[in-house]
Amino acid sequence: MEFIRRHSKKLIILFILAAIVVSVVYLLLRPEPAATPSATEAPSSPAPAGQTETPKEVDADVDAPGVYTEYSESAVADAKGTKLLFFYAPWCPQCRELDASIRSSTLPDNLTILKVDYDTNQALRQKYGVTLQTTLVQVDDAGEKVKSFVAYDSPTFDAVKTAFGL
Repeated sequence: MEFIRRHSKKLIILFILAAIVVSVVYLLLRPEPAATPSATEAPSSPAPAGQTETPKEVDADVDAPGVYTEYSESAVADAKGTKLLFFYAPWCPQCRELDASIRSSTLPDNLTILKVDYDTNQALRQKYGVTLQTTLVQVDDAGEKVKSFVAYDSPTFDAVKTAFGL
């Protein structure tokens, strides 16, 4: 008891510092609300310039603008050109960073990036051997894996373009 009485000011300061550190860590690691609507919601605003929410049928000889949209089997089937599956987790800071980078970029023509929910698509992760969020998988028209890239250490669209030769 004497120890507490003698060091009470130091203990109070230590407790306050610990509370501040815990609060800062919580704020840095908490998941942010998803920036995109779910597949069942209508988009609340139009997509940024150069991007649309749903792939459109295009003539194979015509360049189609780049598309960044939510994953669905029909979206993969409808997409023309290069198809990338982006395995995204809303709780992952690198995923959120890459998502923001893709959204703020002008996507190359004939590129479709499909945002796959990492947590709910275990079968798709297993099919393509994805073990880490921020993985992008290029698939062909038959849905077979062509190439993959983990953007965890460099979560930018420029790194994705370099990795896939876009």
